[in-house]
This record gives sequence, C-alpha cells and structure tokens, in this order.
Amino acid sequence: MSGELITIVILGGALALVLFVIAVRTRRMVSTPQERAVHDTLAAAAQAAHPLRDGLTEDSAAEAAGPLRELTGAEGIALYGADGALLGRDGDSDIWTSPVLDAASDLAREALDGRRRTLIEDPGGTGGLIRRLVAAPLLADGISAGVLVVATIRQPGPGQIGAITEVANYAATQLQLAELDASRARLDRAEVLALRAQIDPHFIYNALGTIASFVRTDPARARELILDFADFTRYSFRAAGQYTALSDELRNIDRYLTLERARFGEGLDVRLHVDPECLGVVVPFLALQPLVENAVRHGLAGRREGTITITARGSGTTCEISVEDDGVGMDPELLRSGAIDALAPSDLLSSESDGAHVGLTNVDQRLRSAFGNDYGLIVETGLGAGTKVSMRVPKFAAGIRADAAGQEGLSR
Repeated sequence: MSGELITIVILGGALALVLFVIAVRTRRMVSTPQERAVHDTLAAAAQAAHPLRDGLTEDSAAEAAGPLRELTGAEGIALYGADGALLGRDGDSDIWTSPVLDAASDLAREALDGRRRTLIEDPGGTGGLIRRLVAAPLLADGISAGVLVVATIRQPGPGQIGAITEVANYAATQLQLAELDASRARLDRAEVLALRAQIDPHFIYNALGTIASFVRTDPARARELILDFADFTRYSFRAAGQYTALSDELRNIDRYLTLERARFGEGLDVRLHVDPECLGVVVPFLALQPLVENAVRHGLAGRREGTITITARGSGTTCEISVEDDGVGMDPELLRSGAIDALAPSDLLSSESDGAHVGLTNVDQRLRSAFGNDYGLIVETGLGAGTKVSMRVPKFAAGIRADAAGQEGLSR
C-alpha cells in the first residue's frame, strides 16, 4: 500500500471517529425520553407560532394545525374563526367524517358564544372512531378570536384536557401578538400621516410666493423651482411605507433647502457632511425634515442669515446624524430630562413653529418605536449658542428595511 493511500485511510478513519463522537454527544444532549419530549414540544410550539403571528386565516390555520395537534397529543384538530367558519384541520380522513365535522362546527359555535371550553361525547351519535370532541375558545382580552376543536379516539384524562386548554391559550397569545404587531403598523402609518399634515403651510405659501416672484424676472429659475417643489411634495406625500434610505431623505431635504435659499438668498448657508457608508442606512420616513425645518426657523429667527449644518457619521454599528443651527438657542434647563416638549417654549417659538415642535416629538417617538428607547432624539442647546438635534440609528436593524420610494424626479 502506497504512503498516500495509507495517509488517506488514516484521515478517513479519523474523520469517521470524529463524526461518531459528535453523533454520540448530540444524542446524549437529548438522550432521555423527558429531554426528547421537551425538545419536540418546543419545536412544535415554534412551528405553530410562526403562522399564527400572521393572524388566523385559512393559510395560517392549515399550517399551524399539525404542530398544534402534536402539542395536544390528539388524533385530530380543527381551527375555527371568530365567525365559526372552519379554517383548517389536521388528522386522518377517517377522523373527520361528515357527522364529526357537523358536530365540531356546532361545538365551536357553542364555545364562541359561551367563551368557555365545551365538549361532547360520541360526536355524530354514530358510535364511530371518535370518542370525544373538546372545543376551547381562543380568548384574546376576553374576546373570542377563534376556536380550537380537538378530536380524540380515547377518553381524554384531566391531563390531556388541561393540555388542550393551555394549547388554546398559547394559540390565543400568538394571535394577540399578531394583533399588536398590526396595531403598531397602523400606529406607525397614522404617525406618518400626522407628520405629513404638519408640513408647515407657511413654507408652502412662501415657496409658491418665491416661485411667483421669479416667473417674470427669471423664468428658467422659476421652472427649476417648480420642479423642485413638485418633487418635494411627491416624496412627502408618497404612498410607500414608514421607512426610507437616508440618501432619499437627504435628497428631499436638498429640495426643501433649495426653495428656502431661493427665498432667503445668500443669507442661508447650508453645510453637509455625510459619510458614504451612511447613505444606505434606513431611517423612519420624514425623520430629518422636521429637524431641518426647525433649524431653519431657529437659524434665521429675526434675521436674514444663518448657518445650518447637517452631519451623518458612521460609528461602529451605528450612524450618528445631526442637524445644527447657529440661532438663538434656548435655556438648557428647559430641557427637563431631555424632554422634546421643551423645544417649544412660548417665548422662543411663534405659533408658526408649533408644527415643528409636534414634528420633533413625532420623530422621537417613531425612532424609539423602531429601534428602542436608546435611539431617541438628543438635544444640545444654550442661550445664544444655537441648537443641535441628534439621533443614532443602527446601520442594520432586523425586520426594518427601506420601502420603495418612487423617487424618480420629474422630467426637467
């Protein structure tokens, strides 16, 4: 036998030994019946939770029925909606005969009406395979979101009856979490709609007035400003979702500042410092617009010139974004515990600025909702020292992505 062949044989034997040791150790991890039962239960619970987090529909019921049946230890299981309609079932065909299905539907409606567990012996009255049906309502905040009906071929003992109730409670909890997710999404959409409604009407009037002033003196400039205004409003009132790329936010802010510079002339100085690595970072839709509007108002409050600085710097796994003005600032003591509400003291802001204050509160809440309480707005200010509003956003956050913005500009 050649030396190379001997080496291959030795390596093959070593690999086989390693695989054998790994297999033995893996079996030892779940070697006892109790350990295997726990492992199988957790796996079935996870398989049932995933579809139920999308709500109770025909698709989710069909996908969750099998794992739920495994959790109950029963021969058959059926899921009914809040209206008593059968959504999905699992079990052999000889389990769910027509008489049994009819009895299960009646039992489900009874459980829905009474919002309590119900059962029936010998469903269908035919002395068939099924000995008992047990119906447990899926209660979420006292409201029946559906019914779990279990079919058994043996007389279920107290342990199995209790297990059926707990499985129903588990399924109801997943449905409740699904509703919370949906409510959060609806709230996010409502907050975006509220923020759109707060876009300063004075800015719109002033922008249109500025454009009108250029119509006769500089028609080409007026045309450019009209297109910038059209693109600005298209983005601000887009139909897409709650998140967007930082690059899209900055592009729209550039349109806003172009219109403001046309009104203020050279008095408005804008400085932009953005790391390329931050351009693709996902932020809440219209997260920067209120900050920039607020900076323009403070930076130019009572005067015809001011400087706005917009910065986005990468820092490890996060991106630090700030908008700073060199305006009048405010007393830091008014920022109690970093409260955004203090950004609107009546002696510093006119009623025209109330929308910016509400907008900043809106942004702070949406940042915390999306990324956690560590990601709210941070305000630095001082009397006569201007104001700096900053945020940190993760470069990547699971489950959060930029929505299609439809940012194609108008033909110029």
